[in-house]
Amino acid sequence: MRFVLYQPDIPQNLGSAIRLAACLEVSLDIIEPCGFPLNDKAIKRAAMDYGGCADVSRHDSWEKFKIWRATEAPTSRVILFTTKSAAPYCDFLFQPDDILLFGRESAGVPEDVHAYADARLFIPISAQARSINVINSASMALGEALRQTSTFPVRP
Repeated sequence: MRFVLYQPDIPQNLGSAIRLAACLEVSLDIIEPCGFPLNDKAIKRAAMDYGGCADVSRHDSWEKFKIWRATEAPTSRVILFTTKSAAPYCDFLFQPDDILLFGRESAGVPEDVHAYADARLFIPISAQARSINVINSASMALGEALRQTSTFPVRP
């Protein structure tokens, strides 16, 4: 299982994403450009001591990510988490090779990314709330997906 951040805006969220990927033993993909300078030094700083156990891949663009998927994960499904969906994530049947995609904190993803996704899901929240932090959303989604697929890591 993988999760993907589409052009993230907030560097602190990237650090949290790297730690989440390490702790849950899932791969993290970052689709650039980001809303902040991203280089190996920035990733190392954001990852803190989790960098050595996190599997992080960078893609220069959405198009390069699609090429990577076609060659490296052709049977995977891209599952987009979006407020523009009618299907709650708790009712979805996840598969072990799913790729969970999360949009920009400020703008989500463009329409062509919506159209590319194999499924679009939302996380139900209070009517008074605007949104959940993207990494909190990823934590919830990954927890459910890993629970369903029995691939949740066990701490020794």
